[in-house]
Amino acid sequence: MEKPQERRPAAPTLAESMTKRKAALKPAGAEAQVRRERKTTDQFVGRRKTAVARVSLKPGSGKITINNRDINEYFPRPDLRAAVLAPLVVTERVGQIDVNVNVYGGGVAGQAQAVSLGIARSIDRADNTQHTKLKAAGLLRRDPRMVERKKYGLHKARRATQFSKR
Repeated sequence: MEKPQERRPAAPTLAESMTKRKAALKPAGAEAQVRRERKTTDQFVGRRKTAVARVSLKPGSGKITINNRDINEYFPRPDLRAAVLAPLVVTERVGQIDVNVNVYGGGVAGQAQAVSLGIARSIDRADNTQHTKLKAAGLLRRDPRMVERKKYGLHKARRATQFSKR
């Protein structure tokens, strides 16, 4: 009489093996940890030239923090502060929203305009009724102008060497 063959279990699929690996890599008690909820809304990005601003808004007293500094300290010029505050003025929310910004790259004017675009985008996403006001003021349009790259054989992007007759 023939002995019945033992059947081997089927090889695990790729998805099963990946979940086993992930479970093995998790520290003990990781399931019990509860994810912390973010107190601020999502971050929105504003750009201008080479400046990039990541903006997050939350309801508050109207405090504006840029790179962990007050707006008056970071942008001492009044025209730059006005550019940053323009979306809040247009939507009549000055003093109602706390703004936290991380900005890098570019110069001070580009950074101010990048922050303005980021604030306008975040207000637009939070309250869609403000879209027409922001668009009419031109605050939702990203300024596409960039510095033209330097070409080889030239001094700058278009500046050629001085012509010498002899």
